[in-house]
Amino acid sequence: MILPVYLYGQPVLRKEAEEVPMDYPDLKQLVANMFETMYNADGVGLAAPQVGLSLRLLVIDADVMGDDFPECKGFKRAMINPVFLEKSEEEVSMEEGCLSLPGVHEKVSRSTKIRVKYLDEDLKEHEETVEGFAARVVQHECEHLEGHVFIDNISGIRRQLNKSKLNSIIKGTARCSYKAKAVGK
Repeated sequence: MILPVYLYGQPVLRKEAEEVPMDYPDLKQLVANMFETMYNADGVGLAAPQVGLSLRLLVIDADVMGDDFPECKGFKRAMINPVFLEKSEEEVSMEEGCLSLPGVHEKVSRSTKIRVKYLDEDLKEHEETVEGFAARVVQHECEHLEGHVFIDNISGIRRQLNKSKLNSIIKGTARCSYKAKAVGK
């Protein structure tokens, strides 16, 4: 089932998400719905707050980026209650976008290498090191679980330059090609 993507301005995007309980009902179906929603919106990652659920859950399928970023080949994950164990001091700045901020793209600096621990949709624990663009996607999605969006990482001047786009998202007048839920609609 395709879920609406909650757009910038929705309060759930600014809340710190709750841990997913081990007995969460229909968890596998929620994960499947999130993947379907992400694919429908042509995204590579989606966090539960972006579909209106304040849960520490995200899905990623960065395989489509594999030609440009080999570390993304086959990188498909559902991450439940992810925790960073390490982040490299080395960072790289690259342009990012977000399904919750349609039409907004800005350069953001992120660690080039991370170690993360999480549960998969079968509640099996994983600990892995992720590098390059795949690490960027994990960090971007994990930010949503902390109540942050990628534009929180840009300068005030850059945010000001995006003010009209942000206002149109909040008002519900921004255009996007997928099912979305704006504050003003």
